[in-house]
Amino acid sequence: MLDPAIEPSVERANITGMHAVNIHEAKFTYDGTEPDGFVSGEAYGLREAGGSELNVRLYEARAGQALCPYHYEYEEEWLLVTEGAPTLRDPDGEHQLKAGDLVCFGPGPPGAHQVINRTEQPARVMMWSSAREPVVAVYPDSDKIGVYVPNEHDSGMVRRRDASVDYWDGESGPR
Repeated sequence: MLDPAIEPSVERANITGMHAVNIHEAKFTYDGTEPDGFVSGEAYGLREAGGSELNVRLYEARAGQALCPYHYEYEEEWLLVTEGAPTLRDPDGEHQLKAGDLVCFGPGPPGAHQVINRTEQPARVMMWSSAREPVVAVYPDSDKIGVYVPNEHDSGMVRRRDASVDYWDGESGPR
């Protein structure tokens, strides 16, 4: 038996506001804006568990669909396969995953990844990383860079790398 001084109690859980969310009962929302090949759903109800230090998401990819384009970020990101057998594409090639597989993607190009469902059954994965913003993502296949910021009035910016300008371009000195 646990020491009563450290054993968690129901009252304490309720006081601290902890909430349990069952990932196996999750409902997935498909927003319909993705092109074919990238149709995936997210379980927005997962956010009810709370938390602010980690960005935790549960995704579902139908047969023949990928979660997102091949990319890397500058934060460590983790993936846990909760259902199905998705294919992981990374800098070393493609790897078949199965339920229970846990993968860590390091920051920068060595952590590049894409999750693709090449099976006929839905594939579900939980992914998490730091909740720090802004977020920078690089998309090597399409030569794009995305910057995603927390300000709702300043939309994410996705640009091709060849649209770069010199750091001093457009600057005229103090005003």
